[in-house]
Amino acid sequence: MTENWKFETQAVRAGFDWDPETRSVVPPIYQTTSFAFDDTQHGADLFNLKVPGNIYTRIMNPTTDILEKRVAALEGGVAALALASGMTAISYAIHNITEAGDNIVSAATLYGGTYTLFAHQLPQMGVQVRFADHRDPASFETLIDGQTRAIFCETIGNPLGNVTDVPALAEIAHRHGIPLIVDNTVPSPYLFRPVEHGADVVVHAMTKYLGGHGNSIGGVIVDSGKFPWAEYADKFPRLSSPEVSYHGVVYTEAFGAAAYVARARTVPLRNLGGALSPFNAFLILQGIETLPLRMDRICDNAMAVANFLAEHPKVASVQYAGRPDHPDHALVKKLMGGRASGVISFRIQAADGRAAGARFQDALKLFLRLVNIGDAKSLACHPASTTHRQLDAQELAQAGVHENMVRLSVGVEHVDDLLADLDQALAAV
Repeated sequence: MTENWKFETQAVRAGFDWDPETRSVVPPIYQTTSFAFDDTQHGADLFNLKVPGNIYTRIMNPTTDILEKRVAALEGGVAALALASGMTAISYAIHNITEAGDNIVSAATLYGGTYTLFAHQLPQMGVQVRFADHRDPASFETLIDGQTRAIFCETIGNPLGNVTDVPALAEIAHRHGIPLIVDNTVPSPYLFRPVEHGADVVVHAMTKYLGGHGNSIGGVIVDSGKFPWAEYADKFPRLSSPEVSYHGVVYTEAFGAAAYVARARTVPLRNLGGALSPFNAFLILQGIETLPLRMDRICDNAMAVANFLAEHPKVASVQYAGRPDHPDHALVKKLMGGRASGVISFRIQAADGRAAGARFQDALKLFLRLVNIGDAKSLACHPASTTHRQLDAQELAQAGVHENMVRLSVGVEHVDDLLADLDQALAAV
């Protein structure tokens, strides 16, 4: 039945009808570490993956299961795995199919934490990351070789707000027998569903637009169920041969289309432990119920803010793909109906860029000074001194982050109040 429901209905109802024990229509919070077995054989069958059920909250939990089913439904995937944070989701998504000596190809314009993971931590573990230009899909293909295991990109970049041609990258990835992994945090599945455009794996920081209220950190991996892992057993042996770390299970045989997410649950999650709290799962579920309403308001407010900034004499440039003057505007119209979510970056007209950014931020009264995005509240940060502070000058340039750039995450407040706050803060520059 749920496959016929519209997105707004899925956001409220997918994965849960009511609790059969209590008749509660709100998902219960199963705040427990462990689950009892009927007998010794039942426990063995659970661990052998012969029967479904709960073992330990680090691996699965009934509250978290509802969240996983709901996000999978919203993204059009076969299954999902909820995790402790967006960075955990990205890390496990790569870890699940790579080992020392492999490489991935990624867009260079990334969230600062992702860039640091890719540029420094993964190479320390023997996995090379090769950075390509998100504006040029062909630049990804030139970096692929026999050891490449995935292409990675963000649908809408953070903090630049750039838009990636997901269908073009999917075509390139599949031509080389590798999956496309897409971070869909900024648009959310309400604005864009990467699986429908060829993506094989989707990740989110549910901390952002899905949760939407700045109260819970969480991440998720969604498996499209469409990548033919068994056809490329030489590249992905961990999915198509006996798993040495989980009593010899062959995931493509035991789980079929859901092989990728099943291994992510029983190997990276089970062994590295980045589990989501059941209480956070509950809070994120509440946030998802209003996702369509929030995104409509956020997109309207963001467009008004971007247009206001573009006409302000103290603003040198505005990056918002919803505006016709943005180089990715045609792409955002094609893929997302012209709506570019709520992240806006702009550069202040000033010789002392970092100091000007600080003066602007310090003068804000309504916009909150912090590094989150996707909140119902409007937020502002100076990436060069916060999210991208660990990058050197060359890395900042590669990531497209400038000293005088400010990133806004536009919320659901009244647009007149937002514009008034920006105007008075710019007066302080």
